[in-house]
Amino acid sequence: MIGRAGRHGRAQLAAYAGTGAAPASLHPAPTEPAPREEILVALRIVVGLLITVVAFAIAGRRLWWLRRLAMAGQPAPERVQMLREHPGRGAETQLTEVLGQRKLLRWSVPGAAHAVTFWGFIVLLLTIIEAYGDLFSKTFAIPGIGHWAWVGFGEDLFAVAVLAGIATFAVIRLRADPRREGRRSRFAGSHTGAAWLVLLMIFLVIATLLVYRGAQINTGDFPYPHGAFASQVVGHWLHPLGRGINSVIETAGILAQLAVVLGFAVFVTYSKHLHIGLAPLNVLFSRRPDGLGALQPMRSGGKLLDFEEADPDTDIFGRGKIEDFTWKGMLDMATCTECGRCQSQCPAWATGKPLSPKMLILDLRDHALAKAPYLLADSAEARDQLPESVKKEAERPLVGDSASHGVIDPDVLWSCTNCGACVQECPVDIEHIDHITDMRRHQVLIESAFPPEAASMLKNLENKGNPWGMGELQRLEWTAGLGFDVPVVDGPIGDDVEYLFWVGCAGALEDRARKTTRAIAELLHTAGVRFAILGPAETCTGDPARRMGNEFVFSMLAQQNIATLNEAGVRKIVASCPHCFNAIANEYPQLGGNYEVMHHTQLLARLVADGRLTPVTPIDEKITYHDPCFLGRHNKVFTAPREIMEQVPGVRAQEMHRCKERGFCCGAGGARMWMEERIGKRINTERIDEALGTDPDTISTGCPYCMVMLGDAISAKKSSGEAKESLEVVDVAQLLVRSVRPPGPAPAAAPAGPAAPGDPGASAGSGGSGPAGAGPG
Repeated sequence: MIGRAGRHGRAQLAAYAGTGAAPASLHPAPTEPAPREEILVALRIVVGLLITVVAFAIAGRRLWWLRRLAMAGQPAPERVQMLREHPGRGAETQLTEVLGQRKLLRWSVPGAAHAVTFWGFIVLLLTIIEAYGDLFSKTFAIPGIGHWAWVGFGEDLFAVAVLAGIATFAVIRLRADPRREGRRSRFAGSHTGAAWLVLLMIFLVIATLLVYRGAQINTGDFPYPHGAFASQVVGHWLHPLGRGINSVIETAGILAQLAVVLGFAVFVTYSKHLHIGLAPLNVLFSRRPDGLGALQPMRSGGKLLDFEEADPDTDIFGRGKIEDFTWKGMLDMATCTECGRCQSQCPAWATGKPLSPKMLILDLRDHALAKAPYLLADSAEARDQLPESVKKEAERPLVGDSASHGVIDPDVLWSCTNCGACVQECPVDIEHIDHITDMRRHQVLIESAFPPEAASMLKNLENKGNPWGMGELQRLEWTAGLGFDVPVVDGPIGDDVEYLFWVGCAGALEDRARKTTRAIAELLHTAGVRFAILGPAETCTGDPARRMGNEFVFSMLAQQNIATLNEAGVRKIVASCPHCFNAIANEYPQLGGNYEVMHHTQLLARLVADGRLTPVTPIDEKITYHDPCFLGRHNKVFTAPREIMEQVPGVRAQEMHRCKERGFCCGAGGARMWMEERIGKRINTERIDEALGTDPDTISTGCPYCMVMLGDAISAKKSSGEAKESLEVVDVAQLLVRSVRPPGPAPAAAPAGPAAPGDPGASAGSGGSGPAGAGPG
């Protein structure tokens, strides 16, 4: 009889397992628990509560210690104020970035694996509640949910999905093993051993869950009559062991489930997987600009730094020590997941330079943790009693070479082009560029330690108002021979002037960029747009100085320009340089300069769409477009240049592999235009190699920096025979003006102005990087 009942039970269970239903009373619970079961229940309660108390104590102590460390940094009241002023934006980011996993899903396979794992653990919180309930009652069911079959189905569905997710992660890590792939692996420099341990712990969380649920089915304690398909399969495997053994497995499984979950929670507080709890906070307090936008102004003690009153002896200038970082900076360091997405997209890392955005953050984090006992010591006496290793860590310079045992090597710091790929890709919104710039600020303003070739650029900005040190009257030379007058603002701007055309230093002084400036002026004149320029009154926006770290020079130049613009009553500005565009549109408001600013491609696209410019002359060429970082990634202007090219007859557009949001830098940003590139492959050469892969007739762009950098790389390729002689880099405006002009003789060329230092034909290459045509860093 017993054998028949057992076979019947197994057959019934197998049948239910095949149909998705489970017998609620396959093994009816006895009305009175046996003494053995009473012992098991008592064991559940005692052991379960004991490991919970211990785990919470260990994890809580660690979290309190981490909070104290973060608060040892500088205050960041602007982050809290921003959240108070824009609570809706904060809620939106939690929905899209955290719950929606938007940035993670940009990479489809790993993004999907992470999304199902994340959502799996959200859903499986129900099973943790059930496990704790089962400690006290073998018939526990969540109040309000009870025995709803769809809940059991959902729990098992996500349990299986999590297993699929971690299997995907395992395959990804095996394929991108840094021991085999080296720098090509985005996991190079990550703590891969800890990652494998985490995958194992996640597996154990799901395995113990399914085992004890399967045993519950066989003891009659499972709360869901059907739907929990994975648990039913495991229950079918365990059924031959009988009720007694299943009862023991149930108790052991519940305790194992809680032990693994709690152990995982403790491990998380000591590892990179702390991001599980910190990522929502980091996203909540991130700057969330529309694009990367502006750099943040300098602050000391949470207050904006006034250079007229600031004292380097008492005020904080940038980041010279780890405790100079704000609590948000500390939060960034603790939130890094070591996924390496930033590293995989970094142009410096891709071309063999020492900068990895990921490892920069990890080095800062490791230093902060190692120096923490020193920072948290209550007194000088307590610091004296610290181990020598801690004291040595505290003495390390934040930026220094190997001889000085610096935390961040200067070559790492100065390799950054500010392209923003790291910030764009980071799934937890770490602000790498802000931290790099803050460290640069301290090096420039306090230590006077920066690449020597940039010194002349900074001196020229201070004395002449442009990076080349040319006279202010030369800013008008590009207007010669245009065939129409270009009004120069002298006093208040006229009411009939719709736009102030901000020409920029390159657009006015660099020969290649002057061609773009002339093309824009011709197009605006053809379209009947009333515009004017500042001419000699225009000076550098200060972008190179700010990106270099010299906030003082930036502030001086920006305030001068703001005063000029306000005196003229300027309302709308069209800028030809994305760096000028970004500075005036996003950074000048920090100093009280608020204007409506457009990039010239935006205005020209609108004029074409409105019929005020009509491309008629075909340009039968294959053209690939290079996205300037400060136009595209920083300000999300991707469509306007492409819309212009689409309207030019004959143009065959061919995108490069890395384009739009994932565009690759030309190498000139972050003031790299005026620095040597001595390490690894030149970034502009890497970009041109990609462009040549499309076999273009022309390369177009929308930035004078990019024209110089890509043009220099093409010249080098032509010299080596790797590029055809007809290949050239032009601005989108130059393409449009060729098509808008009716067929016939081309207008007379303007007389060439004096070559700016760094122009082709000058004694130094663009940006002072060596022979002409070699290109700057």
